[in-house]
Amino acid sequence: MSLREINFDGIVGPSHNYAGLSLGNIASASHKGEPSYPRAAALQGLAKMRGNMALGLAQGFLLPLPRPNTALGDHLGLDDSAPAQLRAALWSASSMWTANAATVSPAPDTADGRCHLTPANLVTMLHRAQEWRDTKAQLDLAFADTAHFAVHDAIPPSFGDEGAANHMRFCESHDAPGVEVFVYGRPGGPFPARQHEQASRAVARLHQLNPQRCVFIEQNPEAIAAGAFHNDVVAVANERVLFAHQRAFADQPAAYEAIRRAFPALEVIEVPEEAVSLEEAIRTYLFNGQLVTLPGSEMALVVPSECRDSPSVWQFCERMAAGNGPIRRIVPVDVRQSMANGGGPACLRLRVVADPAHVDPRFLLDEKRATLIERVVSETWPERIDPSDLGTAALADKVNAARLALLSVLSLNELA
Repeated sequence: MSLREINFDGIVGPSHNYAGLSLGNIASASHKGEPSYPRAAALQGLAKMRGNMALGLAQGFLLPLPRPNTALGDHLGLDDSAPAQLRAALWSASSMWTANAATVSPAPDTADGRCHLTPANLVTMLHRAQEWRDTKAQLDLAFADTAHFAVHDAIPPSFGDEGAANHMRFCESHDAPGVEVFVYGRPGGPFPARQHEQASRAVARLHQLNPQRCVFIEQNPEAIAAGAFHNDVVAVANERVLFAHQRAFADQPAAYEAIRRAFPALEVIEVPEEAVSLEEAIRTYLFNGQLVTLPGSEMALVVPSECRDSPSVWQFCERMAAGNGPIRRIVPVDVRQSMANGGGPACLRLRVVADPAHVDPRFLLDEKRATLIERVVSETWPERIDPSDLGTAALADKVNAARLALLSVLSLNELA
């Protein structure tokens, strides 16, 4: 097999809005009630995908889910007397953050030699808990080759599972056997600890992973309280490298040692608090970048442009790139519409190590598909959504028509 890492980015949906539904997500809360710009958001995401292709990376995409979710509204008996936040959940475009779509274990790690994917149940938040069945429908299509993929159902409640945002993989190369690290939180802080340890352990069992090559680590409750609602807000991994904030894990030395026992080649790049505070790291989403291996084996860190705007963060990035470490390029990208709702470059992508020849090509991005998607977005996505627009029939018609137009141009009408 010709295995390589493919990043599947979520196309920002036409109902992208700032309802502030995500407790513990400081960016989402701080922009609650502001107008959103779905067309600009989707085009920013597509520009990031084009940028990754220009770097020589394999790029895929996942599609917006049906919104508003009238079936959920009917199931809850919602009417105009229901709380606005509850009604807003029906319109959420949060599936764009495909780091929460699933946990992925590549074929070299699994006992049956297939790539396993388990959709995240996202049960902590209603606006996200509605996603997994529609997400699975896409995964079932994209990875329909059962000789090479196994797509599972989500872990049942009440064990919260947030997918790849709390999962890291270490390996000598993407096509080599790896060590998978699952990061969980413990309840008791001011914000929910969304990843349950038992959900992580269940995923590891479903994926037929070798227990000796799995590591389970507790996230630092201080990081969760500061707004790092997922581990990928304070740590990111790629091949042998762990790039993490000093306050990422509950017991940082023990976390490093546990990973090294399973993966002795580990290289740690730790950002000390005195260089970049935890609060600044979360505000700029320094660690929510895409840490990727370029075709020449050099590593690059794709970061939100907010990192360049921060003197302390950008100084650290420049010093790191100029040094002798493995991360030699820093690539800022503009995803400000996503950032304002609490999702950076890493939130927008699901990493899948697979042979692209075994993936449904309709989900793989090339120049032709990128141009088609950009055309549909430019012609049909709402330019602006004000809070008062949510719930209106006019917006529902526009959002539905936009999504259907995209499905049609991509020949994915079975998802309608």
